[in-house]
Amino acid sequence: MDYFLSEDQLMIRDLCRQIAEERIKPVRAELDEKEQFPRELMKALAQADLFGLIIPEQYGGLGGGCLENCIAVEELSRACVGVSTTFAASFLGAYPILLFGNEAQKSKYLPLIASGEQLAAFALTESASGSDAGSIQTQARREGDEYVINGSKQWITNGGEAGIYSVIAITDRSKGARGASAFIVEEGDPGFSVGKKEIKLGIRASATAELIFNECRIPADRLLAREGMGFVVAMRTFDKSRPGVGAQAVGVAQGALDEAASFARTRKQFDKPIITFQAVAHMLADMATKIEAARALVYSVARYVDSGAKDISKAGAMAKLFPTDIAMEVTTNAVQVLGGHGYMRDYPVEKMMRDAKILQIYEGTNQIQRNVIGQELNKEYGRGK
Repeated sequence: MDYFLSEDQLMIRDLCRQIAEERIKPVRAELDEKEQFPRELMKALAQADLFGLIIPEQYGGLGGGCLENCIAVEELSRACVGVSTTFAASFLGAYPILLFGNEAQKSKYLPLIASGEQLAAFALTESASGSDAGSIQTQARREGDEYVINGSKQWITNGGEAGIYSVIAITDRSKGARGASAFIVEEGDPGFSVGKKEIKLGIRASATAELIFNECRIPADRLLAREGMGFVVAMRTFDKSRPGVGAQAVGVAQGALDEAASFARTRKQFDKPIITFQAVAHMLADMATKIEAARALVYSVARYVDSGAKDISKAGAMAKLFPTDIAMEVTTNAVQVLGGHGYMRDYPVEKMMRDAKILQIYEGTNQIQRNVIGQELNKEYGRGK
């Protein structure tokens, strides 16, 4: 289908597709098998200026928006979600600075992210507070012209690889979620260390690690916005980033369909390609239809976000919820179409199925997305839409 992309957007799509085909596909199985961080691929993406996609031109970026990000992430995910997660997580870490940073903070950090010189990461989740983001335990106290952070964060993408971390910590526990604040922590800050690197079901090329703050001292001017804004920073960040997760889902689902349809045309049973059997053809038809519906939703929401719309929580949640559920369904069905071959590591669909699962979990589980949508519907119908 034609989504009426601009010339610049088509260039981004074609560039990312070329990198995916020529650089990512040949090494994705090895990266997955060895759980190896894709440093060389990140360098290639940096050389292509792709880390500057959503960064304004005044800070060394390309000045693109949510749609440009979704286009790029979709194409990278078509080849490997582990690689696209590493790439996209840097934007997740950049959004708090982009949305809430002052001029000095933006001028210092955004050019580093835009050039790919440093990766960024977003640190909210803790062992006892995943979906319940308001229950985080990591604390920050003000001491003179510094903040001192104590606690730990869990399952942080780009943990140990990033140079810039956007961290949410409690500054006033008596205020509950309204007592959280957002900070910028740099690699090498005293008292900041990286703990356990996780061994995962999927997205094995990406780094997922524990972050430890033990009397971690940072300058007070690393506070984002003001004290008490941490939960708002986190939610606004997710509103912006969730369509990108939907784009990852569209990409991996499309990659799985490509593999399944190609296999079905060449695999013969009863002297016929299996794509000629209605049972298989109908599976592929449903996969293709649902992928296109998911893509249309993601692109539509991305354009809505880029329009400057303020109330984007429901749309953002929908753009994550539907495509990621579809991705899990499509990748599972791709394995089924390939049969025994699909279950083997000689073919990429088993990896795609493993990778797809995280998309229903991170950046807010799909159950949380349904909560968000339901709450927004309650508000809308309560005021008569």
